[in-house]
Amino acid sequence: MNPRQLEALAPAQRADLLFRAARAELDGRLWQAALGRVDRPAQEPLRMTGGGGALSLDTLIEALGADDRLAPRLTSTQPLAVTPATPGGPLALGANAAFAPLLERAAARTGLDPAMLAAIVDAEAARGRDGRWDPASRNPRSSATGLGQFLDSTWLGEARRPGSWLNAAASSSGLLGPDGHARTGARTALLALRTDPEASIEAVADHAAGNLARLGRAGVRAETPAAQARAAYLAHHLGLGDALRFLGSGLAEQRAGRLLTAQVGAAAADRRIASAGSATGAHREWLLAYVDQRIRPARYAAA
Repeated sequence: MNPRQLEALAPAQRADLLFRAARAELDGRLWQAALGRVDRPAQEPLRMTGGGGALSLDTLIEALGADDRLAPRLTSTQPLAVTPATPGGPLALGANAAFAPLLERAAARTGLDPAMLAAIVDAEAARGRDGRWDPASRNPRSSATGLGQFLDSTWLGEARRPGSWLNAAASSSGLLGPDGHARTGARTALLALRTDPEASIEAVADHAAGNLARLGRAGVRAETPAAQARAAYLAHHLGLGDALRFLGSGLAEQRAGRLLTAQVGAAAADRRIASAGSATGAHREWLLAYVDQRIRPARYAAA
């Protein structure tokens, strides 16, 4: 099957093809490969055979638009496709103790570990000198804003997604029209909700639940709280499509360079790329080191 034949399939058939291809290739070794724990070439393409030809997973992702058109419809009872972590007890957040009730409510609603959500927020949000998360955090190199550092497009996508907390809140406040899109003149107000701690944390939880479900269907195994947090963070930070590429054949040079520059600045990115020998390698080294350092849910669980 070639990309032209893929485009001729019905959406449900194309989605099923992606999930079957990904499930066959993205097994538990992919997560280990991302952490550098198995001997698998970083640039080895993931392949799917059958139907008289072969398609790379990257081609499938591109053709199917994994970031948007495959977004699941969330419901309060939708199970995760990965083994959910057992919700933890009280959080130990130090200077961020005021955010604990919001994290615990979002975790209880989605069935996630509140310590995992705390780890994602801590990795994304800017902090003041006292260590407190800044709800108005902004990345000057992108549109990322709030405790979850949601880009404009990702936030609007969460608002449109039926069943999400943000969709319900934005609909009830009149910010969304019947078609699920921001009403005329309401886009600015909808995006401004990213600086509301409750809205941002609830969106982090819904986004994590949806991404973990899709990663699970693609065969990415995340059965422990730590592994689940890492998988959820990669999808949150990169977007689902890029997370699958990162765990598979790796990001393309141009994309990796652009993402690295957005995170560390042009000068630092150039130095890292020169040292690593490629933008793909430099971005991978930076992100895995960041994940190892920051995504540690155990830090936020009360003893």
